This record gives sequence, C-alpha cells and structure tokens, in this order.
Amino acid sequence: MSQHTFQCHDQRDEPLFSILIPTWNSLDYLKLCIASIRKNSFYNHQILIHVNEGNDGTLEWLQNENLEYTYSSSNIGICWALNLLRTKVKTDYILYLNDDMYVCPLWDKVLYDEIAKLNDNKFFFSSTMLQPRPDSGSCVISPADYGDSPQTFNEEKLLGEYMNYKIPDWFGATLPPNIVHKDIWDLVGGYSIEFSPGMYSDPDFSAKLWMTGIRLFKGLSKSRVYHFEAHSTKRIKKNQGHIQFLDKWKLTSSSFRRDLMKRGETFDLSALEDIHHHSLKKNIIRSRLKVLLYLFKNRSAYSLWNEKNNIMQ
Repeated sequence: MSQHTFQCHDQRDEPLFSILIPTWNSLDYLKLCIASIRKNSFYNHQILIHVNEGNDGTLEWLQNENLEYTYSSSNIGICWALNLLRTKVKTDYILYLNDDMYVCPLWDKVLYDEIAKLNDNKFFFSSTMLQPRPDSGSCVISPADYGDSPQTFNEEKLLGEYMNYKIPDWFGATLPPNIVHKDIWDLVGGYSIEFSPGMYSDPDFSAKLWMTGIRLFKGLSKSRVYHFEAHSTKRIKKNQGHIQFLDKWKLTSSSFRRDLMKRGETFDLSALEDIHHHSLKKNIIRSRLKVLLYLFKNRSAYSLWNEKNNIMQ
C-alpha cells in the first residue's frame, strides 16, 4: 500500500454508520477494505464483519485488530450473514459493503450530507463504483483499471484519479455499497433468506423497500468506491435468483430496475415519481408468460406452485 494519507475532519467518538461486511476466506481483500475505511472515512463508523469459515486466518486477524464479528463454520451466504450482523448494529444507519471494495476519500461524508438534507428516513442511497473490467451498466465507472487484486492494486494512482471520471447522480440504487435507516431495514425484515446464498437478494431488498412506499433510490456520484470484482460467487452453488424474483414479484428483476427504478438514468428530482408505464405494461405481460413457461418446463415447480395456490384458495 502507498503512503498516501487522508485526514479525517470529524473525530466524534460515537460511530455514525454501522458497516456490514460479509467475508469468505478473502483475508487480503478484507484487510485492504478495512484499511481504506480507517484511512479514507470522514466520520467514525462501527465496522461489523461476518466470517464464513475463516480458515485463511481471518478470525485471528480480526481478533488482533479488535474488530467486531459474527462467525459461521460454513458459508451461510449473504442474506443470513447480513441479518446476523444486524443484531450487533449500534447506529441509526446500516451500510452494506463487500469485502472486495476500497472506499475512496469523502465517500461517507457525501452519503451523510445527502441524508442530512432529508426530513424523513425514506431513502436508499448507493455509492458509485469504479471497476477494472468493462461493465454495461451506466451507473458504474468502467473500465477504470487500478488492479484486480490487492497484489496488483495501484492505490496511489487511484487516489490521484478517482474523481476525474465524470458521471452524474443516478436513479436506481440497489447494489452495495448501499445505506438505509435501521428502521426501514427492520420494517422490511432485512434480506430475504429464501434467496440464499444471495443471488438477486439485492433487487429483492429494493423491491421490498419499493413496496413500503420508498421512491428515493439514488446513486451518489461523488461517493466513490473501487470494486475489485473478486467474484466470490464463482465458488458457490448459486440459487436461481432470477426465477425466485419473478415468482415472488411477478415481474422480472430487469424490468423492475429499468421500468420502476430507472436504474442508471440521470437523477432528476422532478422525475422521482415517474414510471415507464408503457414499457412496464409490456414487461408485466412478458413476465407472466415467463412464469408459465418456467412452470411448464419444470414439472416439480409446477406441482409446488399448483399446491401453493390450492392451499391459498
């Protein structure tokens, strides 16, 4: 790591955010993530880590660093991990951060400045990610290659250039880093464990917020975080999250993010309540057809679906 330092301007003793970080045998990434929080944060925060397995020395390192954590002997996935960490939260704000992320200077001040403008807690904000590989999402700065691992990370270059990329605030906050008030988290019951180990649990969480009446899903351009894209998901057996989301909400996740949340579009407060109605109507019909097609191809799923609906009648 470089010798670059960022001077924190707020030395309050009480933490402002509770930062929830699930990790799974990724100690090198976790060390860099924690170091960036300590060095580049404007405010003091409560850092909470859930350790899955931890057979790479993670547990010992956390104990030496006097960091709070929860532990499972096997990988319990994102949803269980985040909900378990919720039991240790001491602040009003819950921020979910991946262990393969490096937070840039003032990342947290930008988030809190935005929160402080509000008269209520009905919001869901995300930081803006920089990623080394090309990404089709308009809310991601890419390619912005400063290394794809802690060993190849060019920290000094990132810190000199991370604000050079021009991108506006954007609609559709979903993916981490994201922040929500603890009362809203509790209102929707945290992350849905039926999506374990976690595929599509992010849009599902946003959909639950949407159902409570929240419309302020905003990505903040000046709150920036470098994402290594370590892809822990390559090591797990994935749940069929896209099917689960479709079955639960009767709408594809892509339609939800595009037609309702307008994800990636330039944020415009005057258009906050706007919905892409024409596209949404078409996608609702398309989504229903997809459900029927899936049930037709999967006899066991059809039997379960039919049984569930018979019970409900």
